[in-house]
Amino acid sequence: MAKAALANNYRKPLVGAFDDIKIIDGRHPVVEKNITTTYVPNDIEMDIDNSRLTIITGPNMAGKSTYLRMCALITLMAHIGSFVPASEAEIGIVDRIFTRVGASDNLAGGESTFMVEMVETANILNNATDKSLIILDEIGRGTSTFDGVSIAWSVAEFIADSINAKTLFATHYHELTDISMTSRGVKNCATEVAEHNGELIFMRKVKPGTADKSYGIHVAELAGLPREVISRANDILKNLEKNELSPDGIVNTSKKEPRHKKAEASVVQSMIVFDDHPVIDELKVLDLDSLTPLQAINLLAELKDKAKQ
Repeated sequence: MAKAALANNYRKPLVGAFDDIKIIDGRHPVVEKNITTTYVPNDIEMDIDNSRLTIITGPNMAGKSTYLRMCALITLMAHIGSFVPASEAEIGIVDRIFTRVGASDNLAGGESTFMVEMVETANILNNATDKSLIILDEIGRGTSTFDGVSIAWSVAEFIADSINAKTLFATHYHELTDISMTSRGVKNCATEVAEHNGELIFMRKVKPGTADKSYGIHVAELAGLPREVISRANDILKNLEKNELSPDGIVNTSKKEPRHKKAEASVVQSMIVFDDHPVIDELKVLDLDSLTPLQAINLLAELKDKAKQ
C-alpha cells in the first residue's frame, strides 16, 4: 500500500469515530489508471445535518456511477489502512458498505433482473444502520416507469427518514429530487454537461443542483443506433414531454394513426357499401319496442337469410 501511495499520489486520510465523510479532489483508483484522457477529480461531502442522502441526477456516460464507486472505494481503502486517491479525506468509521449497482439476473434460480435488484435492495433496507454507507445506482429501472419511480422514491425516503445512513443515490428519475423538500438531510447533485454546436460534452464534474434531462437518446446515437430510429425516438420524446394525446387518450407519437382506428374505418366503409341493401331498409323502419323476444329471434333469422342473398 505504501508503494501504491507513492506511485499514484495518494494522501493520508483522517479516520475517526465521527459521522461525516469528506473527500476533496477524489479519484477512482482503477478508472484513473485506465483512461486516455485527464481524470477529473470530484468532491464528496456527507454529514449528519445537511447531506446524509445525496440524490444524483444526470445523463448516462456523464460519471454518476464512477462518482458513487469512488466514494465506496476511498472509504474502504481508508478503513484498511491505505492512503487514498484524493488531495484530502476525512472518513468517519462505517460498520458496513452496501452497494446496489449494475444489472444481473439469476435465471437458474428463477430470479429476473428486477427481482435480483429488489432482493439486493431489501437486504440493504433490512440491515443498514445509521453507521452504514449505502451506494445505490438506478433503483426501480427494471419495471414500468410509474412503478419504478414509486419504488425508488419510497426507498430513498425510507433511508432518509428511518435509517439515516450516509447514502449516494444515482437516478434518472428527476422526480426524486423533490424529496429534498420533504425529508431532512437530503441534497441534490447533478453531473455537469455542456452542449456545443449540437454536441454533448460530459464535464465529468458533480455539482449541487439537478439535471434538466437525461440525454438518453444522445447516448443511443453515440452507440450507433440507426439514424431513423434516433429521429423517431426524438419525435416520440417531444410528444411525450408535451403530454400530447389524441381525443381517445392515446399518446400522439409522431401523428401515427392507431391501428384500431384504421380497423374502425374499414368497418364504416363496409357499411357504406351495403347502405342500399334491403336488410338495411327494413332495419331503418323496424319498431323494436313492439317486438317480443321470440319475434325478435325469428326476425333476426329472417334478416340473416336475406343478407346472404
